[in-house]
Amino acid sequence: MDADALTPVHLDKVMDGLAMNSALPALMVRRLFAWRRGGGKVAGRPDLTEDMVAEIIAIDDHWLLHSLALNDRLPDRFRIRLAVHHDKAVRSALVVRAATAPRQMLEQLIDDPDAQVREYLARGQHTPPDLRARLAADSDPMIRAALARHWTQAPEAIRRILLTDPETKVRAAACSTYFAHRPHPIPPSDLLPALLADPVTRAGAVIHAVLDADTLQRLAGDPDSEVRAELARHPDLPPSLREVLAVDPALSVRVKVFARPDTPEDVRAQIHTSVHELSRSMADPSPDVDDDTVLQWYQDIAAPTELRILRLQWVTADPLPHIDSPYVSFRASAAASRNLPVNAVARLLDDEEEIVRLTMAHTAPHLVDPATAENIERRYRRRDKFTFWWDKQEILTFSSQALRRFATDPEPRLRSFAPRDPNLPSELAARLASDPEVRVRCAVAPHRNLPLPSLYRLLADSSERVAEAAGASPFLPVERMEWLMTRAGL
Repeated sequence: MDADALTPVHLDKVMDGLAMNSALPALMVRRLFAWRRGGGKVAGRPDLTEDMVAEIIAIDDHWLLHSLALNDRLPDRFRIRLAVHHDKAVRSALVVRAATAPRQMLEQLIDDPDAQVREYLARGQHTPPDLRARLAADSDPMIRAALARHWTQAPEAIRRILLTDPETKVRAAACSTYFAHRPHPIPPSDLLPALLADPVTRAGAVIHAVLDADTLQRLAGDPDSEVRAELARHPDLPPSLREVLAVDPALSVRVKVFARPDTPEDVRAQIHTSVHELSRSMADPSPDVDDDTVLQWYQDIAAPTELRILRLQWVTADPLPHIDSPYVSFRASAAASRNLPVNAVARLLDDEEEIVRLTMAHTAPHLVDPATAENIERRYRRRDKFTFWWDKQEILTFSSQALRRFATDPEPRLRSFAPRDPNLPSELAARLASDPEVRVRCAVAPHRNLPLPSLYRLLADSSERVAEAAGASPFLPVERMEWLMTRAGL
């Protein structure tokens, strides 16, 4: 069939692509304001004029306004205007882009009647400190808890308010083992006795406290495994208690002992073996057990994975003794060091474990030779969520010659790299546009050397992702844009 006659299967996705097409003429941008089947992407364009912005606001469509509020190029006067809009989702979206927002807009939103808007302000690192501090007295404890979890470097006066809040959820967030940002806050020393006495803040306070012998023994027997796990991290933990916690019933506690720099190697090996053996033999919890028991079961089942993904700063600081460690997390932590000799880098780049190879390549891409780079990419498989980040970045680079060779490679991942060559021959680009793999067709869709018949076929592709990528191609002729607009009723 002639490519000119193909009607898009996913017209809505093509229009989404067109909405962000950098070559879309201004008149067509305006016509897209009437499109109602997408998410209002056209309002997120960086080249909107003030007249266009005013027109979008006058239309008062939810998705257009939401996209507009997320547009970090939006002029200040329009942000201030939208800060009193009746749609709370629009007001919340403004806060998401607060890094470039005027203070007047934030002053309008700090007392917003909607809790979500105020929570976004509590979380936002770009909320001015004096305005953010007002949220420590917010009537909604969820807002105060969000402030405690996200504002890790709040002034001490604010942290004191949150650490002594009457609501348990706020105190727990203010003295936690998890915070949204680093560095984690250190509680004022005079509050530590009360925080250790409070069950909801005890775990978060342990690592910061100076512990006497009686307190150490009491915490080692605490019924909360999180408290025992934090005790297992304490720098002053005596060897006798370290041995006790190394065989703790909760595997999450054993993992913390495993990660200590002073744990004897034979004890570390025993923990590694026991964690794997015990997690495999655990029966599912019965339906009538309490939530804490279920949570502990999940933590124990996840313990072997935690052993793999630990990132140990003390290993990274002194990596050479650990490049041949039997433990994946130790080798990956060593691979995060920027002070490794070339021979150690080469060994880690060829490690049997993917997470080690990728960590080393990310740390020192300049030391990855072309053959090793190709080997790493050829072996890469998105096996788990802990290596997905590699798929989102272009860390390793290849010559044009290699990229053109990849265009006909049996491995789809490598074929998808070929369009990185800006001068890829048109015949190779056309071949990739007919590739059976979606990721390959997506990659080639915006290429400048892709023949127009191939680009037109991609507009009618069975994959939504490919259709959108084709619609976003800046090499799409204006005549075809017009044809698409007509098909969409615009």
